[in-house]
Amino acid sequence: MSKVTTLNDFILERQADFPFATGELTRILNDIAIASKIVSRDVRMAGLVDHILGAQGEVNVQGEEQQKLDVIADKQFIKAFENGGEICGIASEENDDFVAFTSESAKKGNYVVLFDPLDGSSNIDVNVSIGTIFSIYRRISNVGSLATLEDMLQKGSDQIAAGYVLYGSSTMLVYTTGNGVNGFTLDPSIGEFCLSHPNMKMPETGRIYAMNEGNIDICNPGIKEYTQYCQSFENDKGAPYSGRYIGSLVADFHRNMIKGGIYIYPETTTSPEGKLRLLYECNPLALIAEQAGGLASTGKNRVLDLEPKRLHQRVPFFVGSKNMVEKALSLLK
Repeated sequence: MSKVTTLNDFILERQADFPFATGELTRILNDIAIASKIVSRDVRMAGLVDHILGAQGEVNVQGEEQQKLDVIADKQFIKAFENGGEICGIASEENDDFVAFTSESAKKGNYVVLFDPLDGSSNIDVNVSIGTIFSIYRRISNVGSLATLEDMLQKGSDQIAAGYVLYGSSTMLVYTTGNGVNGFTLDPSIGEFCLSHPNMKMPETGRIYAMNEGNIDICNPGIKEYTQYCQSFENDKGAPYSGRYIGSLVADFHRNMIKGGIYIYPETTTSPEGKLRLLYECNPLALIAEQAGGLASTGKNRVLDLEPKRLHQRVPFFVGSKNMVEKALSLLK
């Protein structure tokens, strides 16, 4: 029987990669793992417990109707970060403003976390895969003081770690600390995330493209040209690609991580800045993609080079296999 490596064992083994962290990063990732186990349990109960399934009756800062599980997940992660002692503040897609933790231990924390507690939550009621996305930065403000907006508005290239949790047929946690990407699957029999996908590499090309083609006529004409290329027998594969759009960013991204592919959510005439959030979705997934050998772009710039201007800033997003992203970008007008 081969040795099982748990997430905690793996993090401890790799702690030497971050001598400045003195165990703090280890504890943050462990807090994320614990919170995600609780959210995974709640996701599994959706449909059986009335207070989990359905709409909350409120609209978040994005103008989107909040689901009950959105709020539950948001509160669970905030509680984990606030109680951990390493985090001085957070920003969440579900909250209008960032939160600076006020306890003395939190004010001494060296890190901030930005996260989307439940990506794809509109799919909850129809039992489609959803996920959590997170991004960790070292604070800029003085240790011992309250976290500031400047702590939150850092470039993606400054991330210390980033990852996502996929609540699908199994629950997986995938993360990077800038030294490759590793994936862990939750073993419900022992309640532990176990290393299942070591040193993940995104294939350089694939046969899957994911985008909402209902928007094709309000996009840059080059997007339509690219989808026609994907659907033709004249592409690099000599046969049409498969269009696969789940509508849950984590699920679409994870599939392309495993099988190769491209995910596109471009700017449109109705959403000229794009739709996805730079800080909570694009930056963390861009870091993971690049660490796995893929690419992430707005169509004009490398995502990780962008200087954030607002907490809930939106950007166009092209992410996936290197060759496929390069081809799509080459056709933009």
